[in-house]
Amino acid sequence: MAKATPVTRHKLTGSERRRPHVALIIETSLGSGRDILRGVVRYVREHEPWALYHEPHGLEESIPQWLRRWNGDGVIARIQTPRIAQELAASGIPVVDVLGVVPNLPFPLVHVDNVAIATMAAEHLLERGFRHFGFFGIEGENWSEQRYTGFCAAVATVESAVPIYRLPRDAKRRRSWERVENHIARWIAALPKPAGVLICSDQRGSQFLEACRRAHVSVPNELAVVSVDNDEPLCEVCLPPLSSIEPGHLHVGYQAAALLDTMLRGGSPPGKALQLQPLETITRLSSDVLAVADAHIGMALRLIRDQAPAGVRIDGIARQVGLSRSVLQRRFRSLLHRSIHQEILNVRITHARELLAKTELSLAAVAERAGFKHQEYLGAVFRARVGKTPAQVREEAR
Repeated sequence: MAKATPVTRHKLTGSERRRPHVALIIETSLGSGRDILRGVVRYVREHEPWALYHEPHGLEESIPQWLRRWNGDGVIARIQTPRIAQELAASGIPVVDVLGVVPNLPFPLVHVDNVAIATMAAEHLLERGFRHFGFFGIEGENWSEQRYTGFCAAVATVESAVPIYRLPRDAKRRRSWERVENHIARWIAALPKPAGVLICSDQRGSQFLEACRRAHVSVPNELAVVSVDNDEPLCEVCLPPLSSIEPGHLHVGYQAAALLDTMLRGGSPPGKALQLQPLETITRLSSDVLAVADAHIGMALRLIRDQAPAGVRIDGIARQVGLSRSVLQRRFRSLLHRSIHQEILNVRITHARELLAKTELSLAAVAERAGFKHQEYLGAVFRARVGKTPAQVREEAR
């Protein structure tokens, strides 16, 4: 999937101009939409002010009536249908799409990277020892299918075919709620256990977990469940609370505003979609488990998670679990398809990313607290394993 570098804002070179009038056609019913709005506002506050036009609403089938009579300069929109796209194109003003569900639009797109999101979720489940998986998606949604494809690719080394349940978009109209829940429950019951399941969106989390209860399947002991969007009210209302990927919709709003600003100043939009990387996995009870049948390896995983930032050594782990180093390494690789050293690095990288995103510690201090020997080694590991420098990871998080 094509990538593009983040948009940078051009400097003003003329006399002060009239404040740009910008319409935000972004729903407020979902956390992702609200985060995009926050990102736009952050950009505007950090730069020259815009006159913003917005009315709270859900995802619409057409543009608001007031927009048809509006004489503005630009639009940032979550374009849900071809009809909305046609109406916006007819206005003749610059438009930036921040949804990406309508293909082949004449507008630039700023969006989250769905494949990277699914890969992060897969890594979260693989690190916990899962070897069976499932995906709960929505029929006919391209973003759901992209997440399924990315998830399958990320777990392909341990499972070649990931079962998927595609919930029809009009399931509530076509069938009763009870029938839908029972149908999902039968699919859940048929999954091999234990398994890790990715739900395409937090909106479906409560529904999926209710189906788990109907199937008498324990979460997280039999199914570890991860979702996407980190919409906190939706995640916390779930039983158990739902782990979720923080995809970075706030950054989408910020970069969309930066791109629109460039266009309003006469600049050209990029030729490719701007896809932004997810930030982190927010672990809650629904996936806070280790799926390892071998008690020695399960104990080793827990020790690595707890002690890796403090400088754990393989010999020390072997002593604590009561196995020789060679036996532990052989059983660890056989069960998890990665070495103990790789697992230690994974835990240290995760911890370092969290410190980079959430603290102002120097890179040297981050390296020390995450268990790396020195700042240079931290940088080398990040370039090799993450594909970015620690400074780039911190900048993206900001």
